[in-house]
Parts: sequence; C-alpha cells; structure tokens
Amino acid sequence: MSEKQIQLFVKRDDLIHREIMGNKWRKLRYNLEEMKRNSIDSLITMGGAYSNHIVATAAAAKELNLKAIGIIRGEELNEVSNPTLQFAHNKGMELHFVDRTKYRNLRNNPEQIKKFYPNHFFLPEGGTNELAVKGCEEIIPEISVPFDMIVTPIGTGGTFAGLTKSVRNNQEVMGISSLKGDFIFNEISELLKELNIRNKKYSIINDYHFGGYGKVNGELIDFINWFKENFDIPLDPIYTGKSFFGVWDMIKTDKFEKNLKIVLLHTGGLQGIKGFNRKNENIIQ
Repeated sequence: MSEKQIQLFVKRDDLIHREIMGNKWRKLRYNLEEMKRNSIDSLITMGGAYSNHIVATAAAAKELNLKAIGIIRGEELNEVSNPTLQFAHNKGMELHFVDRTKYRNLRNNPEQIKKFYPNHFFLPEGGTNELAVKGCEEIIPEISVPFDMIVTPIGTGGTFAGLTKSVRNNQEVMGISSLKGDFIFNEISELLKELNIRNKKYSIINDYHFGGYGKVNGELIDFINWFKENFDIPLDPIYTGKSFFGVWDMIKTDKFEKNLKIVLLHTGGLQGIKGFNRKNENIIQ
C-alpha cells in the first residue's frame, strides 16, 4: 500500500498453536489456570456447529486431560455432520445438541447451565469473560513495531476489549464486525463499561459482514484466495477474511489518513476452512 502511504503489518496469532489457535488460545489460558487453581477437572461451554471456540476448547481439554461438554446449537446435527464437530468428538468432548430457541435461552441465562452442572467450570459462548480479556491484553505488548492502529475481527468482543484495554492513548483499536446489525455498537459499549475500560480510542465498522455471520460472496472468496497467493497467509471466511478485506477496501477508498501504521490481527479460525469447503466445493484455496 505504498501508493497510499500506509504501512501494514500482520500479527500472526494463528501461529500460536496448531489446534488451540489465535485469540482462542489467549481466551482459554487464564480460564484453564483458574480451573487448575480450584482443582476443577470438568468444563462446559457452548457454540455453533462451526465454532472455533468449540474446537480450541476440545483440543485444550484433551491436552490437559480435562473432561469437556459442548452445548451445540442445532438439534439436527451430530458428531460427524461436519469437520468441526467431528474434531471435537474425536478429542473426547461430549456434545449435547439443542434447538436454536433453547440454545438462545441458555446463552442468555447461563445460570441455568451452572445449576445443572455445578461441578463444571463454565465458559460462555466464544469464551469471552474477564479472564479471556486478560489473556487478550497480552497481544499488544508482543508487537515490536510502532503502530497507530490495530484492527481485529469482532465476534463476542473479548479480543476487542483486551486490545482496547491495553493500547496506549495515542493508538486506536478498530473492530470489524462479522455480525449483521447495529446492535454490535451497544454490545461493545456495554462490555467496555462492564470491564471499566474507559478513555481509549476505538471504532467499530459493520460494513463488511457480507450479509451476516457465516455469509460470504464471490468478492470475499476471491480476496481470500488472492491474499493467500500473494502473501502466503491463509484467512478464514468468517472472521479474518472479512476484517482484512475491510481494511484493504478502506485503504483503496481513502478512508484512512496518510502515513498510518496499521497492524492487522490474525485471530486464527483456520479450522473453519475445511467445513466451509465441504459445503462450498473447495472454493477457498
């Protein structure tokens, strides 16, 4: 992007661990330490059929010899219906499938889960809680180059919150939402207030969701394949593909000031490519 006088860097958190990848590793780290500190050997969490969080949690539980239960959205599913669930099942995670209405009720009322599983450590959807945010705070100190802005995909907001808490006052965090709807602005605002994160510069962009969570089009897929071919960095179509595309498009359309140094955070999620390709005839290289 030299003609636009913008410098781009990529923080490769996808390289942290082959299976417990990116921001999921960071979100799990202190939660797993808390389990160990309290001598808890069982956990329960929840996610969709292609959830990066489910994969990472199942892999971490197997690695640490913990028992794991996953509440999965979609009662029509089964353990071998896609590579994500098959992986979790093979790692020993016990999968409980519920319909979308019940799932939404449980997600919004986690005390119901804790009541039925009082001896299990509960991890919310996406893994976002205060301990997860603490893990994500450690991303910024690892970046050795000076920068003005760091860009991350937004799902449940934990990574965004951790970055916002730890950036300097002269740096900005930009979140590019993978979810359709203006609700994301209020959700992030409430999350930051809840965590007492104040007086930091941030922005949220919701123009690059491509129709909503898990939605794509040919333009996005072409960009993901182009990026892999030119930079040898794979991007997933749910999170990083959309955030990287958004930055590229904003640079092309002169949405940024000149002479910015921008860090693109690669949050992982590459396990989702296999399932996506199974449904879409291997369109991602």
